[in-house]
Amino acid sequence: MGPLLTQEVDAQLRAAARAGHTDVACSLDLGRSNTTVELTAEGWQWQGTRYVSPQRCKDHTVYYWDEEAFVPVARYTQALVKLVPTKWGAPTFEIDGIKMLPTAQVSPYADAERKVDLIQPQGKVVLDTCGGLGYFAAWCLERQARQIISFEKNPDVVWLRSLNPWSPVVGGALTLTDGDVTEGIALMSNASVDAVLHDPPRFGIAGELYSQDFYGQLARVLKKKGRLFHYTGTPNKLTSGRDVPAEVAKRLQRAGFTTTFNGDGVVGVRK
Repeated sequence: MGPLLTQEVDAQLRAAARAGHTDVACSLDLGRSNTTVELTAEGWQWQGTRYVSPQRCKDHTVYYWDEEAFVPVARYTQALVKLVPTKWGAPTFEIDGIKMLPTAQVSPYADAERKVDLIQPQGKVVLDTCGGLGYFAAWCLERQARQIISFEKNPDVVWLRSLNPWSPVVGGALTLTDGDVTEGIALMSNASVDAVLHDPPRFGIAGELYSQDFYGQLARVLKKKGRLFHYTGTPNKLTSGRDVPAEVAKRLQRAGFTTTFNGDGVVGVRK
């Protein structure tokens, strides 16, 4: 993986050059590690390759080297999908400007750790319905899950994963299907997974992932007493008074789960 730049790192490089330094310690992988960069008159050098920073690094943007120049880690196919730096190191991502992971008070990576621990993944087969950047999968691997079956239907998000140093490498215990979980789950056997992590986009974007039919499929593939964490957030609660977590809990109960509210989501246990 090549170097990644943010406005903060670019400012470090420029400040060191102005001060007359010949090298500078910084992170080129969004805070995962530190390295030493050699400063030159034309730009800077790292691991034997010369680079030239953009004339201006924008805030709220991660840049990668495309063999010719640094360009934003962003793609527009059907929507603008963009990797976004955070003060925590681990990035979030946006789809058409909508932030997909919490970052205001906690690292999205640490937030994933807490939620994964709710399903106690050690030794289990885990269904990860909406893989995103793979932070759930990363913590399932860390907690020694036996297998993680992950789906992500947006190919641009899968591409973001390939450039994000905080995303796990696919292989071994982790499989990633570039496809729609509502189609993939229909091919899965009854009681074939021990736990489920369900972190769908908001209801207005992916209502099918909140449907009674889909919850029935989750109940079908999950073993008895298997645990589920369903992220809900609280969209529209202030503007419309709608209580999405309560709606989700009721549908899960109809599908065969006992439920409790936990943080920004619902924990279910298959009866």
